[in-house]
Amino acid sequence: MNEFAEDTISAVATAPGEGGIGIVRLSGAQSIAIASKIFKGVTGKTAHQVASYHAAYGQVIEPGTSTAVDECLLLVMRAPHSYTREDVVELQCHGGVVPLRRVLELTIESGARLAEPGEFTRRAFLNGRLDLAQAEAVIDVIRSRTDASLRMAVGHLAGALSEKIREIRHELLKLIAQLEAAIDFPEDDIEELTSAEVRAGSLSVLDKLSGMLATAKTGQILRDGLKTVIIGRPNVGKSSLLNALLREKRAIVTDIPGTTRDVIEEYVNIKGIPLKIIDTAGIRETNDLVEKIGVEKARELVNSADLILVLLDASAALTLEDQEILSMLSERPAMVLINKTDLPPQLDFAEVQSLCGNKKILKISITEGSGLLELEEEIAGMVYLGQAVQGEAGFINNVRHTEALSKAREHIEEAILTIDKAMPSDCIVIDLRSAWERLGEVTGDTMEADIIQQIFSQFCIGK
Repeated sequence: MNEFAEDTISAVATAPGEGGIGIVRLSGAQSIAIASKIFKGVTGKTAHQVASYHAAYGQVIEPGTSTAVDECLLLVMRAPHSYTREDVVELQCHGGVVPLRRVLELTIESGARLAEPGEFTRRAFLNGRLDLAQAEAVIDVIRSRTDASLRMAVGHLAGALSEKIREIRHELLKLIAQLEAAIDFPEDDIEELTSAEVRAGSLSVLDKLSGMLATAKTGQILRDGLKTVIIGRPNVGKSSLLNALLREKRAIVTDIPGTTRDVIEEYVNIKGIPLKIIDTAGIRETNDLVEKIGVEKARELVNSADLILVLLDASAALTLEDQEILSMLSERPAMVLINKTDLPPQLDFAEVQSLCGNKKILKISITEGSGLLELEEEIAGMVYLGQAVQGEAGFINNVRHTEALSKAREHIEEAILTIDKAMPSDCIVIDLRSAWERLGEVTGDTMEADIIQQIFSQFCIGK
C-alpha cells in the first residue's frame, strides 16, 4: 500500500497563480537534507540547524553556484510531530509562478520527487495521523462554500464522524465476540446471549445507522450545493430574483422579453446552505435560434434540479405558458413564487393553487424586497428537515460513506430477520460481521488499497 514510503516528495502547496506567499513543501526522510542543499540562512544556518517549529529567514540558492533564486522563510517540522508524521520542510517564498517553479525544480534536482495528487494526506493516513474519513474531510474543508459546510468539514476532520462509526463498530464487535465465543467453546461456561439480547443490540445499532443516514441528503447538499433552477416565462423577474439572492447585479435585467438566452450559474449562501442557482431563459415559443436553444436547456435543467423556483406574475392573468410551466413540475421538488405583488393583482390565486397541488406558494415582490426572507427560511427548512442547524459535524456528506452505511444497515436488518426466524447463531454472526466490515470502509479500517489510492487521486497535488 505504501510502496513509495522511502521517497521524499515535494510539491507546491499553495494555489496556482500570483500571490504574496507561495509554499513548496517537502515530506520524507531526506526533507531536511534536501532543504539544507538549497537554503542559506542569513545567519549561516542550514535546515539541519533549525529547530522544529522554528522559522529561519534566508535565501533559496542554486547548490552549485550559490546564486540566489528567492528570499524565503524555512520552517522545519520533524517526525512524528508533522502533518504526515514524517520530516516536513516548508519553503515559504514569494508567490510567483516562476520563482515557485524554480524552487520546486531545485528540490527535485536535489533528491526529491514530485508528489502525486493527495500524497501528503495519503501519507498522513498511512502513518496513522488521520483515518480515511478525516483525510477525505481535508478536501471538504478546502472546497467549503459556506460557514455551515465548513463546520461540517471541520467536524469530520476533527473525527466527529469517525468517533460515531467507532462506537457503533464497538457495539457490533461485543455482540460478535460473545456469539462466536459461545459457538467455538460450547464446553466452557460462557454466558450465551439470548436471542432477545442480540435482537435488542442489533436494533440499537439499526437506530443509530438510520439516524446517521437521515442526515445524508442535507450533508451532501451542504457539501456540493443545492442545484436550484429558476424558471418562468419571460419578464416575470427570474434574473431580478437571481440578482436579489446574490445581492449584486449579476444578470442583465430589461423589459425586453428574451434578454436571458443562456443559463447563468452562480453560488449563493442561503442561511449557510450553498445554492448552485441557475437563471434560465424564459420559457416561450420563439423563432430566435439562440433563444430557442436556451429554452430547451431550461426544460432539461428542470429534470435534474434539486429545487425548482417557478416565478409567476401577480399583475397578469395566468397564460398558457404559465400553465405549461406548472405542468412540468409533476413530482419535482418545487416552490411557486408569485412576484410583483406590489402591482394591482390580476392573477387568479385559486387557479394557481389548483394547478400546483401541494407545492409551496409564496407571494413576493423583488422590487420591494418583500417575501425574500420567507423564501430563504423555506429553503433552509426544506434542506435541514428539522435537524439541528449547528449539528452539521455529525452529518453524512459523502456518497461513499452513505453507501457503506446503507449496506451496513441492510446487513443489520438481515441479522434481525435471521433472529426472528430462530436460525443458528453462526448465521447471525455472518450478517453482524458484514455490517462491521462495511462500517470499517468509512474510516479505512477495512478498505482495499486500490480504492484508497483512487480516493486520494482526487486531491490536488501539494495536499
